[in-house]
Amino acid sequence: MGPVLAGVLQLIALIAALALAYVPLGNYMARVYSSDKHLRVEKWIYKGIGADPNTEMRWPAYLRSVLAFSAVGVLFLYLLQRLQGILPGSLGFSSVNPAQSFNTAVSFVTNTNWQSYYGEQTMGHVVQTAGLAVQNFVSAAVGIAVAVALVRGFARSRTGELGNFWADLVRGVIRILLPLSVVAALVLVACGAIQNFSGIHEVGQFMGGHQQWNGGAVASQEAIKEVGTNGGGYFNANSAHPFENPTPFTNLFEIFLLLVIPFALTRTFGVMVGSIKQGYAILATMATIWVGFVALMMWTEFAHHGAALQAAGGAMEGKETRIGVGASSIFAVSTTLTSTGAVDSFHSSFTGLGGGITILGMQLGEIAPGGTGSGLYGMLIMAVIAVFIAGLMVGRTPEYLGKKIGTREMKLAACYILITPALVLIFAAASMALPTPPHSMLNSGAHGFSEVLYAFTSAANNNGSAFAGLNANTDWFNTMTGLAMVLGRFLPMVFVLALAGSLAEQKPVPVTAGTLRTEKPLFTGLLVGAILIITGLTYFPALALGPLAEGLAS
Repeated sequence: MGPVLAGVLQLIALIAALALAYVPLGNYMARVYSSDKHLRVEKWIYKGIGADPNTEMRWPAYLRSVLAFSAVGVLFLYLLQRLQGILPGSLGFSSVNPAQSFNTAVSFVTNTNWQSYYGEQTMGHVVQTAGLAVQNFVSAAVGIAVAVALVRGFARSRTGELGNFWADLVRGVIRILLPLSVVAALVLVACGAIQNFSGIHEVGQFMGGHQQWNGGAVASQEAIKEVGTNGGGYFNANSAHPFENPTPFTNLFEIFLLLVIPFALTRTFGVMVGSIKQGYAILATMATIWVGFVALMMWTEFAHHGAALQAAGGAMEGKETRIGVGASSIFAVSTTLTSTGAVDSFHSSFTGLGGGITILGMQLGEIAPGGTGSGLYGMLIMAVIAVFIAGLMVGRTPEYLGKKIGTREMKLAACYILITPALVLIFAAASMALPTPPHSMLNSGAHGFSEVLYAFTSAANNNGSAFAGLNANTDWFNTMTGLAMVLGRFLPMVFVLALAGSLAEQKPVPVTAGTLRTEKPLFTGLLVGAILIITGLTYFPALALGPLAEGLAS
């Protein structure tokens, strides 16, 4: 079997698995967030934190809860790293320095999981399990909660109430993320991923030196890392490491895990707004972009030049031989079109155009299918923009799901789509203009610029993957990427929740002959076009200086 055919067959198998999980998981999540009953363990948690899960919140209260909870998470994780040197199970590692502690705390709380450190040489068992793994769960649950609040904004009328953040948070962890992660961890352990709390031990001698590895609860953290579209990794090699990703099967299984919730949330959306077809329209938009990007990535990585690349069957630099070009291409596209950031190959070693595809995937806003929750609310914002564009074309007041898209709604949607590009371009420009930051670039020219552009695209879009050719462990990059992660996560949430509150207060508008049918393929095409055009116009100059210049020159 040739490598191209193997890649295509893996893609078909992945699509089939996602299709099988789509309806049951989507319907289940809709029931979770629509139920008025609480599990016993949930009641204990509500009592412990002093929250009343039955109290409805308007959008300012919902937002305050999101921000307060996240701020406490940052502080706790920061202190845990600063105290690591005196904690048990630290494996002899010292406390993490302040700039890196700040960067890592912000990274995991914002669901970015950007790592400017070697996991196996920096973090002990306590920080990994009590700090990073916990944030993998709750940061993903926060994203889903905000998405559900926006869906309620569309579904409800004549009320500003969007549900209860604490109930949405706890249900997301207890009823969705935890069960899926337990099953996923068991599968990974059965396939060879490690799960222990062993210390550091030597595994061999090489060229007169010693190689050492430490154990850890790797399979369980790998499971929630993918299920929650978190990213990061127990080891610096991330999902290219055989302890995290042992076989081609686990590689495909991990891609399935990072895609299944974001895709299934479109079904949840359709059920909660009372129109399954609306959910299918959003799904079709996400799937069209994802499949298109995978096909484009495979073409760039298989369309090689030279005898060595032809003998290898593709551009194998930076890719694991047990995984191959096809599966690496699927993983790279899936991890950058979601907010996962995990990698099974090194994106800096992709072809010039292939590296550009990973950057563009994040610059779309990670909405195809995007992160847990963030992908859905990002796509719904783009749907609002597309409806407004369609309204301008036909001279009608734009409507979406029975809600008028007026001046206030468009201002909020416009702020949402402008804030992340502004962060990416401003921080990247500052890093290139100042004298010291460019010293972190390991490559010059177009590829070096792509390293910096990738870093801030990844941080501001809460992805967390890296080009792996940039020394980001400096005070400048630790601080600036940390700020980009905070602002890129929470400023958009402000606009999303404000939009949800505005929509919930409206009364439904009846459907007429002139209403744009947003469940039809025509709207899906309009939405795909709007996403690509808006992103292209925003980022084309920066892409032309980096990956496009490199790709055209090679």
